[in-house]
Amino acid sequence: MKTAMRTSLLALGVSAVALVAGQAQAQDQLNALVWCDHTDRELIQPFEEEHNVRVNLKEYEGTGTALSLIEQSQPGDWDVLVVDGIDVPRVVEAGILGELPADIAPDSIFPEVALDSQQVLDGKRYAVTEKFGYNTVSFNQAEVDPSVMADMTNLWSDGDLEGKLAVYDYYLPVMGMVAMGLGKKTADLSEADLPDIRDALFKLKDNAALVGGVVASQTALATGEVDVLVGGGEWVTAGLSAENPDLEWILPEQGGVMWSQSIGVFADSERKDLATEFVKYILSPEAQAKLATSSCYWAMPANEAAGDHLSEQQKKALRWDDQGEYLQNVQLYPAPDAELDAKMQDVWAEFLQH
Repeated sequence: MKTAMRTSLLALGVSAVALVAGQAQAQDQLNALVWCDHTDRELIQPFEEEHNVRVNLKEYEGTGTALSLIEQSQPGDWDVLVVDGIDVPRVVEAGILGELPADIAPDSIFPEVALDSQQVLDGKRYAVTEKFGYNTVSFNQAEVDPSVMADMTNLWSDGDLEGKLAVYDYYLPVMGMVAMGLGKKTADLSEADLPDIRDALFKLKDNAALVGGVVASQTALATGEVDVLVGGGEWVTAGLSAENPDLEWILPEQGGVMWSQSIGVFADSERKDLATEFVKYILSPEAQAKLATSSCYWAMPANEAAGDHLSEQQKKALRWDDQGEYLQNVQLYPAPDAELDAKMQDVWAEFLQH
């Protein structure tokens, strides 16, 4: 998922130790470019204490932002990178990620999210999936019948939903969802599919009260301004479920779009061994459980063994027992080439102006 999906939550102000790129590097420090879910002290502190190291964390919003930060940095400034799973080949091609030990990925990684085709290139592993979730439908079940949400096409065809929707403002997952609702496969989208997707998007917009980033759309759902968030999922409502059990999420019968995030080591890191140990730590069951339920956003840990370290309430909020079924009914983000991507963005611009 473009990191804008969870980036919204970065605006909530979850902060960590700031890193000034280019600062003098000490051997007892590790510098990581991460998403906001890695900044909880209870996640980082055990690694620091075990290795007698200070982990400097820098949050970023979107792969483009990360690439800009890296370009402005000196070789060796960074050691660990967390990145959108679909962007791993892109950063490997740019020479940013270095090779990891072939056996670094635990055997207990959910097979459906291992995504080795993206993370093992030319026989070398460069990243490992650490967390995943779904762009689907979040809603207030006190206001909306869950059976209506079970059919994705109701989002743009049910007149009773007029004015009740918020739409997450990121074209790839939402257009992917609409495509799935129309019976199309995200991996096979072409320019010929765009007119149908455009028509459905315009109907969706007619039902929408707002289109916004994650903070705006999540706030609208939490405060009752809207009853449905299109493009939402467990990352929006799971962490709020204890306070407001009416906030739910569902995978419609047509499925949902799966996002994933990966972790790897910088090719020019001067502390590759320590950085590799950090990756191993983040993939451990204990750390995975903390990452899954971070203060920034909740989502599924990639390591199934993390379930032994989650409470029953946490597992229920994440739909732990439903993952086997869910993972059989999802598709990955659309991955258009540059020409199709530009045309998809044009359609999205029309949608925003509709």
